[in-house]
Amino acid sequence: MKKYFLTGLVILLPATVTIAILIFVLNFLTKPFIGFMMKIISQTRIKDLSFYFFTSDQVIHYGSQIIIIIGLVLITLIIGYITQWFFIKSVINVSDSILKKIPIINKVYKTTQDIIKTIFVSDKKSFKQVVLVPFPDKTTYSIGLVSRESPEVCSEAKGAELITVLIPTTPNPTTGFLLMFKKEDLIYLDMKTEDAVKYIVSCGVIIPPVKETKASE
Repeated sequence: MKKYFLTGLVILLPATVTIAILIFVLNFLTKPFIGFMMKIISQTRIKDLSFYFFTSDQVIHYGSQIIIIIGLVLITLIIGYITQWFFIKSVINVSDSILKKIPIINKVYKTTQDIIKTIFVSDKKSFKQVVLVPFPDKTTYSIGLVSRESPEVCSEAKGAELITVLIPTTPNPTTGFLLMFKKEDLIYLDMKTEDAVKYIVSCGVIIPPVKETKASE
């Protein structure tokens, strides 16, 4: 009985967590517009429809969310396309300059802009290299993800080339420690980032697979 229960848990839990995350993202994106869209749909014939075990209210709600998501995707694509036009690009550049000059707002805007560009636009392979680092002391090691080279002011102050490394915490890898190490103190691992994250999240239970090496001819 215990074996069957654990097997079912292994199958259901990842799917449940995935669905929960998707629902959270869906609700987060559609919440500002859901009331307006539901009001519009309620004035159509859809308000009298029901689908299997979904009531008419649920059909309106979920239908509104689907329409909003499709609309957001289309708007994002359109904005990305029209920004290639010279006039629109000039307007965006002017707006960008204005926002960067407004106190308080400029700090939030600039920081958010830099993070988004680094994650989605930059061609640098941040967080792609897995390393072992001496942490929390010289006698123990932790798995870390290389961010990029440390700021020059830090390397110059230390008199050595420093590398910025993110050390995720267990079992929640979204938090961690951002530390700087000398390049020679890093031990580079032939391990995928997703395998390292799985190892951290599972508290060391899920062991990363060993890559097979080709036999020499």
